[in-house]
Formats: sequence, structure tokens, C-alpha cells
Amino acid sequence: MNKLKQSLSFKLTQNLLLKPKMLQSLEMLAMPLMQLETHLKQELVTNPMLEIQELREDDESEENSSEKEETSKKEEASEDLETADTELEKTLKESQELSEILDSWNELYTDRSYKISNEEKVTFEQILRAQDNKKRDFFDQLDKLKLTENEYDFGFELIDSVNIHGFLPEDFSLYLMAEEYEISEQRADEIHNLILNFHPKGITARNIQECLKAQLDNKIHSPQLFDLIEYDFCDLIHKRYKKIASKYGVTLNTVINWKNQISHLDPKPGLRIQSGQSDYIVPDVIIKKIGNEYEIISNDFTLPRIRMSRHYQDILRKVGKDRQAVDYVRNKINSAKFLIKSVYLRSRTLERVVRAIIRNQVDFFYQDSGVLRPLTYSVIAEELQVNESTISRVVKNKYADTPFGIMCLKDFFSSTAGKDNNYNSISRQNVETIVKKMIDNEDSSNPLSDQDIVDNLTKQGINVSRRVVAKYRKSMGILNSHLRRSE
Repeated sequence: MNKLKQSLSFKLTQNLLLKPKMLQSLEMLAMPLMQLETHLKQELVTNPMLEIQELREDDESEENSSEKEETSKKEEASEDLETADTELEKTLKESQELSEILDSWNELYTDRSYKISNEEKVTFEQILRAQDNKKRDFFDQLDKLKLTENEYDFGFELIDSVNIHGFLPEDFSLYLMAEEYEISEQRADEIHNLILNFHPKGITARNIQECLKAQLDNKIHSPQLFDLIEYDFCDLIHKRYKKIASKYGVTLNTVINWKNQISHLDPKPGLRIQSGQSDYIVPDVIIKKIGNEYEIISNDFTLPRIRMSRHYQDILRKVGKDRQAVDYVRNKINSAKFLIKSVYLRSRTLERVVRAIIRNQVDFFYQDSGVLRPLTYSVIAEELQVNESTISRVVKNKYADTPFGIMCLKDFFSSTAGKDNNYNSISRQNVETIVKKMIDNEDSSNPLSDQDIVDNLTKQGINVSRRVVAKYRKSMGILNSHLRRSE
């Protein structure tokens, strides 16, 4: 019995020690290039076992041996990976996330072929431009709610109507819109409150008070704080602290504390949607045409070239028999090795996923129409024998630099929007392209309604619902037919 207890205790301890490494690998896989660069610089500061490998232009011998060093680095990383995998599997067998790293990355790592073969050769005739996906994040959150078609359209209209600061226009009437979509005022309030709590909180607020209250947590913040924002916000702005203290029966220090809590809230959450990554994009992958082939290159040239410090053995000798110091140094050494391996695996995983995307979008690359097939993460995951969440992490906030511009990797994935008359799946991008052409060519004095567009699509053999058409129209920034009508 004692042996059993000791064994269980040992295994639990190992799990706790290795879990941060597992999480670090998963986090690094999802990091865009600039975030990864920042992360590596922080690791260089906190881990003395890491150093930057400087390139010396005057060192001819080092230049000539660069290819050998790269090969050696890959082989060393491969050996480290095999050893690490064996050790980790023993202690964290039941971890699904870790299995994802060990099982999928192992195969991805060993594939050293970066060029597309002649059979897989593609031509980039047309390429999609990168789009700001920030607002689409809200639409994705809306998709997860259990709503009727009219309720969904109502919520979509709310999100689509916000200004740059995230507020609804002053002349916006929540209940008039609810009447238009045939939902009750009570249900309109419920849907609005759900959207107010999307991330970041406060979007679609009708005023500053509603925006700030949405960001409060009723489990943490005092109920009086909600009342202060709702009824006495003007007094707070004008620093009438004594008046507030008297009304609520609290001390001045309490009022000051409330003021400080409110000052940490975001009065303009919409700026977090309108700005961000789309303002300055650094592609993670370069797709370069060489002859009749395309080479996929990881754009990691800006990353610091980290390596194990050449002095770590000297450091170990200096600490001598100090058990605590030895353990500290060894932990830092293991962390450094794991970090170097994770950076390498992230790069190779990204390259392989991009190649798989290209293989699965042959029609898009070969045809002038630039038509994308419906493609999901699960298709690529099955092809590469990895977990679907791995694909999600790889493409998240990542961009590719192509000969025809920069595009978001996520744009290559498209769910099925509907079916044609032959029961073939039609992708979202295809439907959006057709809808946009219809609206571009419409009579501005008698613009097409969403139902008109549905009818026209049906005539072309494409079967989608009015809800889908409305959703895609709004996501493209196109107004409804009433607002498009010219006088």
C-alpha cells in the first residue's frame, strides 16, 4: 500500500512540473510572428541558459559551414524530440493536449520537404486580400447563441450598426428594430444584453453608462457601483465626491476607490475592434515562385537566433554540490532546450499546413475565377493526422506573403453555405462573390432585397436561405436595400 501511494504521489508531481511546458508549446503554436518575437526576447532575459547566436560577416569559415550547422541543428533537435517524447509519454499519457503535440508534431517535424512537387504545382492567378477579422469575431460569437432566424438577424444588425467607438448611433432605436424583425421588446433586451457581454464587453452600448456597466462583474463589484454609474455618473465626472458619499452613506475613501475601479474600464471598446493586427501585418509565411514551383518559407528572419549558452556546463560546475542551485540550473537548461525545439516545430508545422491548404484548394489556384472550395479544419487535420485544434492554432491570426499580396490563412477555410442543384457544396466565399456582383449591377432606384437575391441565386442553381444572404451582405459591409436606394 505504501509503495502504491508513493507511486501515485510521484506521478502527480511530474504532471504538475511538465504541464507548463505543454502549455508553452501550445501557446507558441498559436502566436503570430510579432508576438513570438516578443516572447523569445523575454525568455532571453529570464533564462540565463539562452543566448543569441550572432552572425559574424568576417568569419568566412562560419559562413561556409552554415548549411552543416543547420543540418546538425535539425538532427540534434530530432534526437532531443525523441528523448523528450519518451519521457513525457511516461508521465502524461492521459493528456489529450500533450498527445496532440507528441503524435502530430513528431510526423510534421520529420518531413523536411518544403517544395511542392510538379503534381501539386499551383498558379496564383487571383488571391484574396487580407481582411480585418476583428468584427467577424463578434459574428462568430453570435453564431454560438441559440437564436431564431429573426433573432439572429436582429443581433447581427446591432453589431453591424456600431460606430468606431463601439456604440450604437444616437438615433438608433432598439425597439423599432425589434418591431422590424418581429421580436418582443423583452427578447430584444435579452439579446442585446448577451451581445453586450461578448468579448470585449460593452460593444453595442447605447451610452457610456451602459458600456461601463457591461464591463462590471456583479460577483466582484458592489451593487452600489452599478447604481453610481447609472444614476450619479455626472456627479462622479465632476468630482462631487462628498455629495456621492453622503447619498450612498459611505466614506470619501470608498468613493475614491469606486472611481479608481471605473477608471480601469474601457470607455471606447470599439477601438479594440477597429484597430490592431490589420493596421500592421507581418506575414508568418512567404510563398515564393521559383520557376514553375512555389516554395513555402517560414518568415522567421526577424526572430532572435536563440541557442543554448556555451557556458552552461561551466555554470553547473560552479554551483558544485549546492542541490538547490543545481536543480535551478537544470530546470533552466531543460526549459531552454524545450523552447528551442518548440520554435523549430512551430515553423515546420506552419509550413506543412500551408502546403496542405494549397493542395486542397486546387480549383482556386488553377482557375481564373478564384473560386474556393468549402474547406474545414477537420479536412486538413485528417490529412496531416493531427488534432483539429492544432490546425486552428496554426492559422489563427497568421498571414501569408504571396506574389499577389498578403492574405489571411483563415480565409482559405470556408464552411458550406449551401448546395447547388447537383448537391455539390458551395463555399461562403463563392456566395459572397456572386451576391456582391448582383448588388454592384443592381438598379439603384430599385435595389435588390435579400429575398430578391435569394431568388436570383436559386435561378442560378444555388440554394441558400435569406438569413445566410443577410449575414454575408452585412459581413461585406453592404447596407440593406432601403439604405441603398437612391432618390
